[in-house]
Amino acid sequence: MLDDRLILRGADGYNEARFARVFNARRPERYPAAVLVTESADDVVEGVRLARDRGWKVAIRAGAHSFPAWSLREDGLLMDLGGFKETAFDESTSIVSVTPSVTCGELNAYLSGYGRFVSTADCPTVGLGGFLLQGGVGMGFRGWGYAAEQIASIDVVTADGELVRADEQKNSDLFWAARGAGPGFCGAITRFHLKTRPVPAGLAATTHIYPLARYAEVVEWVWKIHHSLSPNVALVAVSVIPPFPVPGTDEGFMFIVAGVALSASRDDALEVLAPLAESPFVGDALFVQHAQPTTIAERFEFAGAIHPPGRRYLVDSAWVDGPPRDIIAAAKQLVAERPSGTRGHAFFDFSLPRSDAPDMAMSLRTDVMLGSYIIYEGAQNDEAYSAWHLDAMKPLERFTVGQYWGDSDQTRREVKTLTDDAWARLQQIRAKRDPNGLFADYLAGPGGFRNRNSWETNH
Repeated sequence: MLDDRLILRGADGYNEARFARVFNARRPERYPAAVLVTESADDVVEGVRLARDRGWKVAIRAGAHSFPAWSLREDGLLMDLGGFKETAFDESTSIVSVTPSVTCGELNAYLSGYGRFVSTADCPTVGLGGFLLQGGVGMGFRGWGYAAEQIASIDVVTADGELVRADEQKNSDLFWAARGAGPGFCGAITRFHLKTRPVPAGLAATTHIYPLARYAEVVEWVWKIHHSLSPNVALVAVSVIPPFPVPGTDEGFMFIVAGVALSASRDDALEVLAPLAESPFVGDALFVQHAQPTTIAERFEFAGAIHPPGRRYLVDSAWVDGPPRDIIAAAKQLVAERPSGTRGHAFFDFSLPRSDAPDMAMSLRTDVMLGSYIIYEGAQNDEAYSAWHLDAMKPLERFTVGQYWGDSDQTRREVKTLTDDAWARLQQIRAKRDPNGLFADYLAGPGGFRNRNSWETNH
């Protein structure tokens, strides 16, 4: 029975349940009709059937890390999976089965006991459900592709209230959609079955920290060489306040180039990271560390430090295409003129072209993604910082192909996230699988989500 865990609007504990585990301190004024705290797959089945009977739409909360709070919908049923955490590893197949609210950090800590890992988000507090549904840009993305490519199958409750397995052969339409449909997926996933990899024995990181004023020429050099680097090198260039002291500098934004070798041996790590040591600007660097041995846990620690909980977040991103020098110039405000009184970061995330990408919902991408996080305190700053952020993204619009789900807020800015073909196919699947719209649609502005770049339709 669900009665003791179904919290109706107005009941004791409702507000606490409404915002439970929500990462972003910018809390929207949206009020579900009820919150259901689940503890098992059976609870999810019962919750879907209950919502269908009562005429509620269903929204799912897994890790609660989505910055616009996708799970908070007006007058629907918020199904919170936070009490439903299970992980199991099959050593015979190297498949790990995991429920959606398990975080990236928790999963890889568990797998470390088996010498395995999954390419997840860099931030340890991100839940797997939302991360995988949106495709998943994380560890190893540059050479290995979206994290959702690791999904072997899913267990999902359909709009009919049935729990089914979906993979490439069975319920393949749901399997296709689960790998990239994002927060408008037409089902409630209860478990992911993921392919794992051996923990890279030669894991190592090269880190250069430069004065922020040098960002343009440094990025241009990294952009020029990145296609020649091994696919096993994760590569990012980011303006950020480092989470550790940099000797001889005052605290403030600096520009970091970080290459992480996901290598099977120390010798391979030294080889694949060697080109970064040849930076023509290394003499001007404030800090240099080459091929430093590291661990998955240390990578999580760094990312966790620059994504502190309990703060207010504004996020945005753009898959960009065009002349690198022009894009770098267009990003100047975003990268080098961060608002005073804020933390956060703006980053260039580099990736390699894919000729072997699987057929899945998430197929929109370019070789470079620009992302930006504004992190601050105080509700009185919301409007000013939001206006600054939107203004800083505008020069990039002429180079923007689309946006990544995980670094987006479609309530603030309308940007394409799927290819036109994928969007059309997804609409057909949603119409077939959820004809009455039981599962909440995309959270977007007044016009709803239309998978388009708004600036391309205003002329």
